[in-house]
Amino acid sequence: MKKPAVFMTGAGGGMGYESFKAMLPDIGKLYDLIILVRNSEKNHQLFDPHEGMPGLTIKYGDLLNHNDVDECIRLSNLCLHIAAFVSPQADYHPKKAMQNNYGSVRNLIESIHAQGKQDTYKFVYIGTVAETGDRMPPIHWGRVGDPIKPSMFDYYAVSKVAAERYVIESGLKYWVSLRQTGIIGPAMAEINDAIQFHNCLDNVLEYCSDRDSGKAMRNLCAFDADGSLDGSFWGHIYNIGGGLSCRVDTYTMYKIMYGEIGIKNIDYVLDPKDYATLNFHGQYYLDSDKLEDYLHFRSDSMQYFYDAYLKKLGAAKPFGRIICKLPGGQKLMGSIIKGTFKKLLDSEHGTKHFIDANMEDHIDAYWGSKKKWEALPDKASRMDHFTDWDKVVPIDHGYDESKPEKELSLDDLKGAAKFRGGECLSESMEQGDWTSKQSFRCAFGHTFEASPRLVLEGGHWCPECERKSWNYGARAKVDPFFAQVWNPLHDPDEMREYPKEVTELDV
Repeated sequence: MKKPAVFMTGAGGGMGYESFKAMLPDIGKLYDLIILVRNSEKNHQLFDPHEGMPGLTIKYGDLLNHNDVDECIRLSNLCLHIAAFVSPQADYHPKKAMQNNYGSVRNLIESIHAQGKQDTYKFVYIGTVAETGDRMPPIHWGRVGDPIKPSMFDYYAVSKVAAERYVIESGLKYWVSLRQTGIIGPAMAEINDAIQFHNCLDNVLEYCSDRDSGKAMRNLCAFDADGSLDGSFWGHIYNIGGGLSCRVDTYTMYKIMYGEIGIKNIDYVLDPKDYATLNFHGQYYLDSDKLEDYLHFRSDSMQYFYDAYLKKLGAAKPFGRIICKLPGGQKLMGSIIKGTFKKLLDSEHGTKHFIDANMEDHIDAYWGSKKKWEALPDKASRMDHFTDWDKVVPIDHGYDESKPEKELSLDDLKGAAKFRGGECLSESMEQGDWTSKQSFRCAFGHTFEASPRLVLEGGHWCPECERKSWNYGARAKVDPFFAQVWNPLHDPDEMREYPKEVTELDV
């Protein structure tokens, strides 16, 4: 019997390379592997040592090249689409982010259809926690089906929202979207960009390690190859999360990190006015165990990241510990660290630059208003930090989720549409049909078609509203579903509309 063949994109990236390493023992045994990577010096260094390995095909090319994609789809029966143009680079190049993240998905799925494989080919898409955007306390617990709400100016998230919509509505029989969380590991420890100040001090993330993410991809392919992956896995959206041991708020994470080098008073390092209080992304997951139950990939905790951080410090770690033991040493060490922040804070996407340049749209997005930024205390210890992390504020999805999927009715869909401030225009629907598109109208009068899977399980809604702008204040006024993730964090008069500079229609 011929072995299955897996096509993996993004093998040279952080998650992709960990997946490749995890899959190495299986290649040529459980399945063959085809990777398509850019013809770069870095990729040759990574993969040239594996040339000639039985069962491994290394192709140098481009996901935006139809011929390259067609050949890889032809040779395979499952695609792990891990490749992405990610933040922070995506923040600087919005059009490139959309071209790569949406354009690659469109190319891959068009190729599957063109080759008549839509009923047999298996497509694994890696989405992102950034699709649901800012979930600051008290709405910091979330799950699949919550409103799609990419943060303002986050074009990585915007591109991934459009791509995920395309996947869900692709007409493929076997697809899955895995929304990746923040990935802990050496790469995160190396981040040196203004984006680190966008991550609010009281924000939370349920991280997952690069190693565990790679293990998840390996297990998915292995379990599919040996027939142990339950068929119920396909056709759904899942959150990738590391579970309890990978849940942390940003303030606590910094206290642990800087505590490792001897700084016990976090006020020496953190200035609250340098950090946004809104408009990042992250949440603790109510449902990440679902993916673990299928793929059994978790092993790391936040300690894995702290160890990577200390390793990155190298000789600076013992030096810092010595300095911090001296009188006034903690304050001196804090000043040295804060000095390294200045260039980032003053850069194009730096929070201090937003304030100094009086960028009103960015100030409103990241703090709510200039007045709210001015009201922030001078010391992190004087902030009124959130502490009730275990409290869950449930998000109502607008339909009876206790019913089996096979019992979904048109009345359920109409009720859900009304809860979203719109209406379902369809006159009929086969009971339990989650895949056929139905007709809807949003509160702003746009008509569109979408499947129940996209709307109810995915949390997506009107594509025209999503393309045009971030109009969240206005939407919350007319959409009770969306209001649940906006009103707890914003004043009623926060009505600024933020136009978007690129959409998937531009690709």
